[in-house]
Amino acid sequence: MRVVLADDAVLFRQGIARLLADAGFEVAGQAGDVEELLELVTRTTPEMPFVDIRMPPSPTTAGLRAAERIRAEHPQVAVLVLSQYLEPHYAIKLLGQQPAAVGYLLKDRVTDADELAEAVTRLAAGRPVIDPAVVAELLGRRTWRDPLAALSDQEREVLALLAQGRSNQAIADRLVLTPRTVESHVRSILTKLDLPPTADDHRRVLAVLAYLRNRATPERLA
Repeated sequence: MRVVLADDAVLFRQGIARLLADAGFEVAGQAGDVEELLELVTRTTPEMPFVDIRMPPSPTTAGLRAAERIRAEHPQVAVLVLSQYLEPHYAIKLLGQQPAAVGYLLKDRVTDADELAEAVTRLAAGRPVIDPAVVAELLGRRTWRDPLAALSDQEREVLALLAQGRSNQAIADRLVLTPRTVESHVRSILTKLDLPPTADDHRRVLAVLAYLRNRATPERLA
């Protein structure tokens, strides 16, 4: 898989490039600002850009806007946005209406080679990838008559892994459950959250993410 990296922190960028190269990915180029990134994507046609959310020329969300532009202009390209801080509202904004093949991870997460390779593999398969800390933050929010209150502790664990784009088998392996038990939990979760049941992993993840997206406060998504 061919990837490009965009981050104004040179040492961090080079460290991630080394991890990716060691894992067998082709790093086609690196960029230090948004203009370089967009030119690099056009020139090298990567399968996945890694984009820091805060990049020159703007100190706030230039990288986020660049990621949205890349997805609009190159819909076949998966995008992974990286952030130094836990900012769920930016993650939800990035998901938009079509979160397939879009990822948002904290930088601490991608310094783990196994976590990084797994995230890239899920993105390449067209799944959304959301940092577990972001999912936990969204699941922790409480609203009046919150449907999440009806979930058992284990169902909440399963829901968190669903929102990260994991398959039933991956969830079973992570929680040391049988696949049949996971299937039962998933059916129960979808029923309690009033989400349409589906055997399709991709549609199921999108339904869960849509539910979590609705839990973000509107004013923070503006």
